Amino acid sequence: MSSENSSADDVRRVWDVVVVGAGPAGASAAYAAAVAGRRVLLLEKAELPRYKTCGGGIIGPSRDSLPPGFELPLKDRVHAVTFSNNGRFTRTRRSRQMLFGLINRPEFDQQLVEHAQKAGAELRTGATVVRVEQHGSAVPDRRTVAVVLQGGETVLARAVVGADGSASRIGAHVGVKLGQVDLGLEAEIPVPETVAEDWRGRVMIDWGPIPGSYGWVFPKGDTLTVGVISARGEGAATKRYLEDFIARLGLAGFEPSISSGHLTRCRAEDSPLSRGRVLVCGDAAGMLEPWTREGISFALRSGRLAGEWAVRIAEAHDAVDARRQALNYAFAIKAGLGVEMAVGRRMLAVFERRPGLFHAALTGFRPAWRAFKEITQGSTSLGELVRTHPAAQRALSVMDRRSAAPVPQDPAGDAVSP
Repeated sequence: MSSENSSADDVRRVWDVVVVGAGPAGASAAYAAAVAGRRVLLLEKAELPRYKTCGGGIIGPSRDSLPPGFELPLKDRVHAVTFSNNGRFTRTRRSRQMLFGLINRPEFDQQLVEHAQKAGAELRTGATVVRVEQHGSAVPDRRTVAVVLQGGETVLARAVVGADGSASRIGAHVGVKLGQVDLGLEAEIPVPETVAEDWRGRVMIDWGPIPGSYGWVFPKGDTLTVGVISARGEGAATKRYLEDFIARLGLAGFEPSISSGHLTRCRAEDSPLSRGRVLVCGDAAGMLEPWTREGISFALRSGRLAGEWAVRIAEAHDAVDARRQALNYAFAIKAGLGVEMAVGRRMLAVFERRPGLFHAALTGFRPAWRAFKEITQGSTSLGELVRTHPAAQRALSVMDRRSAAPVPQDPAGDAVSP
C-alpha cells in the first residue's frame, strides 16, 4: 500500500483487518494478520477473561497451531483414558507419553489475545457488532467493509474476519449453512483433594444412551469438568444423561460452581466461507469435528488461515482479486480441515448406530487405541489416517456397512453391544 493511500486511510480510520470475536479463532486470526504487519482491530462484545462452556482439551493439532513462545496454562496432563459404554464395560487405557493437556478457557483465551496484542493487534472489548455492510452509504468505496456496532458507531476495514461464535452475526451475513446442531451441557464441580487425586492425569469418556451422545470428565486441579453432548432436540434426555452420569460417578453430593449449556453448530459441506471481503472461521463458520465436536483445534487452525488470507483480501484492489483470494482461503480450509470433517461425519454416522463397536475397538483392539493416541498427540489426524493407512480405510468401510445393517436387539428391546 502506498504512503499516499495510507495517509488517506488514517484520516478515515480504515483498518486493514477487523476481526469480530476474541475466542481462539479470532485471536489466531488477529495474530496472523498482525504478524504480517497489518493494522488489525480485534472486537469482543464481552469483557475478558470470560467463561466458555468447553471441556478444555488441548490435543496435538491445537498445540501445534499456537503462536511461537506460547506457554500452555495446563491444569493437568492426561496419560490415561477410562472408557465406558453408558456406564458399563469400564476399562482404562494408559500411555507413557502425554495424550493431551487440559486448560481453563478464560486463561487460555486471554493468553491468545495477549499474543495478538503483542504482535500489534488492537483490542476493543464491550463492542457488540450489529451487522456488516459491503454496499450502501456507510461504505465509502468498493474496497471497504463497514462494521456497525451497537450504538451506531461504524468501523471501516479492508477485510473482515467473523469469529463471533456459533450464533454468528457475521456467519449470517456470509450465509453459513448448518448440517448438524448439538447441545452440550457442562458442570464445573469443585471436589476434595482425595477425589481430585483419584482423577489426576486421567479423563473419562462415556458413550451415552442417546444416539451420537457421549460424556466426559476432565480433571483440572481441584475441579472436575463434567459434561455431555448430544443432538439438539433431546434437551430433557440430555439433561437427564448429565444428572445420571454425575450420580454414577459419585459426584452428586458436590455443588457445581458453574452449570452451563451451549449449542455447537457444524457446517454443511456446501456452506460458504466468505462473502465479498468478509471471511468466517471457527465456530462462526461451523468448523468443528462432527463426531467428537472438538472445536479448539479447528478454531486455531481456521483462524490462522483466515488471518493470513484476510491480509491478501485487504491488499486486493478490486472485487475480482478479492474473490480470488477468498476462494483460495476456502480451498485451503477444505483441503485440510474439510477432509477431517468429512471423515468425522462418517465416524459419527457409525457411532450413532454402533457405539458398542467403538467401545470394543478402543478398549480391546490395539491398533484402534494406537490411532486414538496418535490423533490426540498430533502425529496424525482422522483424515490423514484414513488417507494413508489402507487398514484404516478398510475398517471405516466395514463400519460404514455395519452401521447400515439393522442393530440386533435383546429380548428387553435394548441394542446389543458387541
